[in-house]
Amino acid sequence: MLPVLGLAALLSAMPQQPTYPETRRMDLVETLHGVPVADPYRWLEDDNSAETKAWVTAQNKVTRGYLDAIPARSRIEERLTKLWKYDRYDSPSREGGRYFYMLNDGVANQPVLYVSRNLKDKGRVLLDPNKLSKDGTVALAGYTFNPQGTLMAYSLQRGGSDWQEWKVRDVATGKDLADHLMWTKFTSAEWSEDGKGFYYSAYDPPKEGAALSGSNYYQKLYYHRIGDPQKKDRLVYQRKDAKEWGFGGEETEDGRYLVVNVWKGTNRENQILVLDNRNPKTGFRELFMGFDASYQVLGNDGDRMFFLTDKGAPNKRVVSVDLGERKATLKTVVRESKESIQGASIVGDILFVNRLQDATTRIERYELDGKSKGEVKLPGLGTAGGFGGKRKDRETFYTFTSFNMPNTIYRYDLATGASQVWKSPKLPVDPSKYVVRRTFYKSFDGTRIPIFLTYKKGLKKDGQNPTILSGYGGFAIAITPYFSTGALGWLEEGGVLAEVCLRGGSEYGNAWHDAGRLKNKMNVFKDFISAAEFLIQSGITSTPKLAIQGGSNGGLLIGAALNLRPDLFGAALPEVGVMDMLRFHKFTIGWAWTSDYGSPDKKEDFDVLRTYSPYHNLREGTNYPAILVTTGDHDDRVVPAHSFKYAAELQRVQAGPAPVLIRIETSAGHGAGKPRTKIIAALADSYAFLAKNLGMKIR
Repeated sequence: MLPVLGLAALLSAMPQQPTYPETRRMDLVETLHGVPVADPYRWLEDDNSAETKAWVTAQNKVTRGYLDAIPARSRIEERLTKLWKYDRYDSPSREGGRYFYMLNDGVANQPVLYVSRNLKDKGRVLLDPNKLSKDGTVALAGYTFNPQGTLMAYSLQRGGSDWQEWKVRDVATGKDLADHLMWTKFTSAEWSEDGKGFYYSAYDPPKEGAALSGSNYYQKLYYHRIGDPQKKDRLVYQRKDAKEWGFGGEETEDGRYLVVNVWKGTNRENQILVLDNRNPKTGFRELFMGFDASYQVLGNDGDRMFFLTDKGAPNKRVVSVDLGERKATLKTVVRESKESIQGASIVGDILFVNRLQDATTRIERYELDGKSKGEVKLPGLGTAGGFGGKRKDRETFYTFTSFNMPNTIYRYDLATGASQVWKSPKLPVDPSKYVVRRTFYKSFDGTRIPIFLTYKKGLKKDGQNPTILSGYGGFAIAITPYFSTGALGWLEEGGVLAEVCLRGGSEYGNAWHDAGRLKNKMNVFKDFISAAEFLIQSGITSTPKLAIQGGSNGGLLIGAALNLRPDLFGAALPEVGVMDMLRFHKFTIGWAWTSDYGSPDKKEDFDVLRTYSPYHNLREGTNYPAILVTTGDHDDRVVPAHSFKYAAELQRVQAGPAPVLIRIETSAGHGAGKPRTKIIAALADSYAFLAKNLGMKIR
């Protein structure tokens, strides 16, 4: 038995839980499909109530007190701020003889849009979002130019909300016209070939005083003619009998056809309607209906239209359809292969096809009859994207990146096939000090899973390396190599980054996605746990040094993994996560996620969802590791109630000494458009939290 003084010393050295704000519990139990389900924190779903706002303030006060007391936090933020200071360019686009591109100098909160007659000089500022708000919370969410390059339609996003407003700017003068469109969400602006207007989608205005969490249904497709007020916009297409359908409209490059993409939530499958603009009175032709496959229009040669589809090809293929024929017959242009196709485009007379080979990019070129023209030589294992443009273009641009290589932009000459660097960022550190390694491990059922490891050269496999394991595993989103400025701060301190390609993504096509959704969702969480075990067994890290991190669907991943194996991890960062799997479909666009999760309203889906719902599977008397939950008060994608309820219950049931905190960002949403200062502050908080709870010594 320890002496009294020895016990006191031991207790003082152990991490101590903060004193959490008291959270009121409701005596609320609902019977769902014959099963009683408690929801004691339902009141936190009302983010506008005075009680919820007071709870948010109290939680943030405790969290700030804990984080600000960590000695290393200020040093981490200072270092991240220095690491951020380098120029970042986006790929340029060309319209009407002008080039347009985005540039962030690493100091501004938001990137700035430039226009130039050539790419040898910087050009001039066309739009600077940093001048639209004092705190940088107004972001340029999207922009497109008419074919003449004289007008720009652009959308603004405020405080991280998904809601956007569209305006129109004269490219020559840099001044806005009177056009102003509201209540748009999940839409782009696609100009008509004559440059006199554009297609966009919008919802009916929400009722006055409606909550942030109100559902989004009955999207409509409109055509806006420049100079008209929004109320005069022409309704192009709607379906009063299909509240979940969404629409996107675009004209083919020759202006001959209007193609309407009909989407339904996050389903892979979509529908295609086509209108012949030479004879619009014939109405829309229902080309591909029934949501039986995915179809992406690539372009046309007169009546011959090209599509990327998974119809009859789970790894996708490129096909053509003759619109002059009465029946739409798919003719294969590029066959399916064992490597899944992630995207395709037609520029000039070249068809570019983006394939994944074990989660890294291969770009193949084809003639429009399907004859191979060989590959585009890439710098190494990484992710390439871009290859956009028009049939008349003689050049295109693409990006290449990896975990230790920032986004480098290349100009590609369509005639010669030569690539030339246009912009390569000059980092404040030497990225060659870090190693990127792709390896594989076997999951619980023997499935071979790719995992990327990034670390400083000379890594010792002694189990003492602080490691962040990240994943996503859902919605057919492939995890491929990417560069993160913030990650440099972690790597500099000897940390390891592990990014795993879980089932539920599209790394190996539709079969990989299907193996990680609906009734198979548990595979994703077990794949992730197997990845953690692999890292430990390999000597890369150990439980006290292992942190897990994920956002959105990845936040669900972290919550589920914590409930399954709370003993396996040293710390966790669940970010903007989907934590209440029995009510997610009741808020904003949550209903759309039933394609991956299933619907809680169906008993067979409910029976699966309740086995892993993070909020409903927390257990009293459990020693959970140190957890920092993060969300944004303006998140109208995954509403903050998910994180509020989860954190409240987690604080109540935590039996161990590790802290359970929630960081609630103000004037922030799901992540898009977040200003530089908020990004750095959030990273500094996360890294400081990990440094303290993983026992790191920050220089």
